[in-house]
Amino acid sequence: MTDTLYPDFAVLLVDDEPAWLRGLSMTLEGRAGITNLIQCSDSREVPAILESQPVGLVLLDLTMPFLSGEKLLDIIREQHPQVRVIVVSGLNQVDVAVRCVHQGAFDYFVKTVEDERLIEGVQRAIRMQELEQENRALRYRFFQTGLERPEAFSAIRTQDVALRRVFRYIESIAASPQPILITGESGVGKELVARAIHDVSGRRGDLVTVNVAGLDDNVFSDTLFGHLKGAFTGADGARDGMVARASGGTLFLDEIGDVSPASQVKLLRLLQEGEYFPLGSDQPRQSAARIVVATHHDLATAQQSGTFRRDLYYRLCAHHVHIPPLRERPEDIALLLDHFLDEAALTFDKKKPTPPRELVPLLKSYAFPGNIRELRSLVFDAVGAHQSRVLSMETFRRAIHPGPNPPQEDFASEPLKNPFAACESLPTLQQAVELLIDEAVRRSEGSQTTAARILGISQPALSKRLKQKTG
Repeated sequence: MTDTLYPDFAVLLVDDEPAWLRGLSMTLEGRAGITNLIQCSDSREVPAILESQPVGLVLLDLTMPFLSGEKLLDIIREQHPQVRVIVVSGLNQVDVAVRCVHQGAFDYFVKTVEDERLIEGVQRAIRMQELEQENRALRYRFFQTGLERPEAFSAIRTQDVALRRVFRYIESIAASPQPILITGESGVGKELVARAIHDVSGRRGDLVTVNVAGLDDNVFSDTLFGHLKGAFTGADGARDGMVARASGGTLFLDEIGDVSPASQVKLLRLLQEGEYFPLGSDQPRQSAARIVVATHHDLATAQQSGTFRRDLYYRLCAHHVHIPPLRERPEDIALLLDHFLDEAALTFDKKKPTPPRELVPLLKSYAFPGNIRELRSLVFDAVGAHQSRVLSMETFRRAIHPGPNPPQEDFASEPLKNPFAACESLPTLQQAVELLIDEAVRRSEGSQTTAARILGISQPALSKRLKQKTG
């Protein structure tokens, strides 16, 4: 179990009838999982509570001794305009309800109303308050340049400006109870990002990770929701699922784009209602886990084609974190190479090898379809076979350019476009060749070997052309 309270801000219940307060508290906690509750039966104490506690929502009776509900409503709107107020009164009068709304009440309910309607109103007010808090945090982070929790991102090696903007966005939304969708190509480090989101959020529970790719609906349900004793053949005892294990923490569902349609329906209920059914049970249980999901699929296209539920897609997109591929972060390659060399040397119990000067330009010329995971594998393979002081480049050359004389398009990360199509006047053939050679040498950071490979010619042929150019 966890002592994490929901929501992050307190919900203050004000009524001069203690029995009504107890009953309302039990209803909100048992039916909606709202546990961050403060009860107040003396209206005179409300101003002091609002000054001393982080209250975001007040449920207020109108007819009370000392300070009336309408008087308190005026005080709250004047002194604490960021706090939402729901009036819950025994007066079923339209003119009173209209007057309260004009005074700034978020909603008005009669005490005899069905519990479900009142709960829905409270949940709606909580969601609105959470969204406002998130917007304020986003505006604050927009004007900040540094990170408040840099240690949470220490496992993600980067000096890329775009990725650091992603980190600042994560800090802004990490405390939100809304789901977070992480997208990016395979191998970019989505699980590391999920870990950073969990660490920044400050949630006291665990980060529980489940790869849901390939799970049929029964296995998906049992894995996430658990089962009761006797729910199916072989169920000799009850078992909690991953949702329960992640209570008070974060449930990270990887490869969400591969979930079956039947499982999508159950996941949607978990996100919308915050409840789930263990296998063999007809009684719903409340979830206290924050949901983070990840995929390398294009869910926008999948929902348009009908393979992914549209309502689930929009529910998951409450917050969207996209991780750029390695080919868009060339300045990170040297940093990652050095890190993986340290890691591999420790694994193989070898002295850290020295990378040749040509290695980083060679790696920058490659599109890395497998991203960071592929780079790590290449480094481990090279260090495993390493014998001398300087690291051999053969492992990298074989993987990056398997042919003896690779064509230029092997190096392109997208289909080749005609660079001269927009030119009013074309350069001469000699000028075009010189410009192409200059660009290859620039991208190779002066390495003729790497530049020759980019151009698809031999190193002696490139050297000859360079001499002709300067001769």
